[in-house]
Amino acid sequence: MKEKTFIVAELSANHNGSKNTAMETVKAARRAGADAIKLQTYTADTITLDVRTKDFETEKGSLWENRYLYDLYQEACTPWEWHGELFEAARKEGLICFSTPFDKSAVDFLETLNNPVYKIASFEITDIPLIEYAAQKMKPMVISTGIATEEDIQLAVDTCRNVGNNDITLLKCTSSYPAPVEEANLIMIPELAKRFGVKSGLSDHTMGSVSALVAVTLGAVMIEKHFIIDRSIGGPDAAFSMDEKEFTQMVNDIRTAEKAMGKVSCELTEKMKSGRNCSRSLYVAEDMKAGDIVSEQNVRSVRPGYGLHPKYWNEIVGEKVNRNLEKGTRFELSYID
Repeated sequence: MKEKTFIVAELSANHNGSKNTAMETVKAARRAGADAIKLQTYTADTITLDVRTKDFETEKGSLWENRYLYDLYQEACTPWEWHGELFEAARKEGLICFSTPFDKSAVDFLETLNNPVYKIASFEITDIPLIEYAAQKMKPMVISTGIATEEDIQLAVDTCRNVGNNDITLLKCTSSYPAPVEEANLIMIPELAKRFGVKSGLSDHTMGSVSALVAVTLGAVMIEKHFIIDRSIGGPDAAFSMDEKEFTQMVNDIRTAEKAMGKVSCELTEKMKSGRNCSRSLYVAEDMKAGDIVSEQNVRSVRPGYGLHPKYWNEIVGEKVNRNLEKGTRFELSYID
């Protein structure tokens, strides 16, 4: 993340219950230009309770309306027995594979796989015991802030730091699926970094890649986007996930945006230096004889830029030239006494 934006393809539930689809998604993420693929490590029993009351129903108006949480998570989870193969497949493809744990047992399991980064999901930012347990592993911590108050964020950051883990990245996130672009509030990306003294990035649920591109220009060090081979296969997260073609375009656009941003410097490139030849400079605009007085008629600021810098105009206007000068001569200070 020091050299370029770290682009993460989020597998989430986009395997749609098929290990083969999950493995093919890893390969597709590499083809699309992702730096990493991220899993989610939970079971229905580690994330919720098998209870059929109103408290455990999904939210009205959401993509997952009229379902019980237990059933949804049972469908969406990535089986733990797949994890080892997915980590290995990612390694062979040259991708970093890491995961979001949803309880301590998931952290313990991920440690057996040498999970290199711990991502805390937006809805888990208040689970301080989980954050503390993961942070104690001394791996980089990435925390989404989708439903967090400022106090929630500060507490999560402090929890990491209190165990000696200072490698923290906060992701601006809008916990809506898909998220309306007008609610992205990307200006918070640099603010999160400044206010909490951490790195910052974007976990993006808006449609398209505009938000991701803007985030990069605002200093995001990480972009996370849900990724699916083909939305037509369906699944709980398919509707707001990018397919391979879209993800590839986003990656290419981000890499182009990084080049366009450049660096803080007033130093001219060789092309810029060459371009200065087209700038203005002072030239003799009509034939002059020794003793003629410099005026706006006989000396002018014109293109190209090989003559005297226009900043000397006030020094030479009204002065006499000391020699004959032909039209088109680059004016020099030595031409006046």
